[in-house]
Amino acid sequence: MIKVLSGVWVLLLGIVLIMLGNGMHFTLIGLRGGIEGFSSTALAVITSGYFIGFLSGARVTPQLIRKVGHVRVFAALGSFMSAGLIAFPLVTEPWAWTLLRLIVGFCMSGVYVTAESWLNHAASNETRGKVLSAYMIAQTLGIIGAQGLLTLGDAGTSTLFIGASILVSISFAPILLSATPVPAVEVARPMSLRTLFGNAPLSTVGIFLLGSVYATQSGMGPVFGSQIGLTAPQISLFIAMLFAGALVLQYPIGWLSDQMDRRRLIFGAAVIGAAACAMGWLMGGGVGALLGAAFVAGGVTTPLYALFLAFTNDSLSAEDMPAASGGLVFTFGLGAIAGPLVTGWAMQRIGPHGFWLVLAATFGVIALYALYRMTQREALPPEETESYLNVLPTSSPVAVEAAGTWAAEHAEAERESSAQP
Repeated sequence: MIKVLSGVWVLLLGIVLIMLGNGMHFTLIGLRGGIEGFSSTALAVITSGYFIGFLSGARVTPQLIRKVGHVRVFAALGSFMSAGLIAFPLVTEPWAWTLLRLIVGFCMSGVYVTAESWLNHAASNETRGKVLSAYMIAQTLGIIGAQGLLTLGDAGTSTLFIGASILVSISFAPILLSATPVPAVEVARPMSLRTLFGNAPLSTVGIFLLGSVYATQSGMGPVFGSQIGLTAPQISLFIAMLFAGALVLQYPIGWLSDQMDRRRLIFGAAVIGAAACAMGWLMGGGVGALLGAAFVAGGVTTPLYALFLAFTNDSLSAEDMPAASGGLVFTFGLGAIAGPLVTGWAMQRIGPHGFWLVLAATFGVIALYALYRMTQREALPPEETESYLNVLPTSSPVAVEAAGTWAAEHAEAERESSAQP
């Protein structure tokens, strides 16, 4: 592993710095929005603006790279993102923040596409799985670390926004200085939703609902914490626990997914997520209970994303996997746009704990649909399935396609190895 990291550690350092800045800004929106008196609905629209931009960036960036190259695209998007972050405290109006979030989301998506294409190019077939795992860990650690940095300043001033902008700005240096030119990004045209649903109905429905869960947790979590009266350090810890759970539970769930019917595991993880959210709702404002609920609910969200991708690949040919991956990323993005809007409406109508209610209900629907699908099709034997994909919901189609290719090749190699006497 050390040998693998020696070739990409500078790129990973840049990713950590970017995630520190982006993770700070995500939580800052909820903190500062509460100080400014923004309503739940307004903050929900602002949150959805980020995912609209993110979804657009994933589609447009490959075209930009083909025209002007990786370095120029990366530098341009990074500059706009840094400028957007520092502009938030200058115009504290919901309409302005929505526009800025759209810009930041677009730029962040483009940064992912560019950085992931460099990482994918730097990896060989033998090391790609380890490189992708290191990349996912770097992303998660950056988001968790960002929550700690938020305790160093006051969300009511410009300091933390400036800090986030600085982190994003300096992250470009290690990436641009270490990256080499690579061929233009070739991302498969996403499979249509109709075709995707026909091939993988559970994954299509499940990943749409999971997009809602993920965006609600990361975008509306700080809003919830602010509205129930948590202090800024407590809100930061609450968000950190969402991602710490993902870091801890990803590998155990990944191991289980290669040993059993993945639909059963999807059902079980969704039930656990619903139960955790119900506990967060019923326990009121107890900080310990909230942190525990966040750890478990966030802990099953990221593995569920990877499970849906792996389950989709189980039923497809290798030729269809890239297009299906693109379709699932797009479907996830649609859910991420819708989720905060529904949650913001619920929090506006029934109070802050509408946050937990929407999450619990969404996890519940995933579980019920998984249970239904188990009655419609026989399960594949575990030895005939593809390997689990260690992919985060924040990944662009570049990383998702690369992970899918690696999983198929890895599973085939294991089957050949086990078949030999």
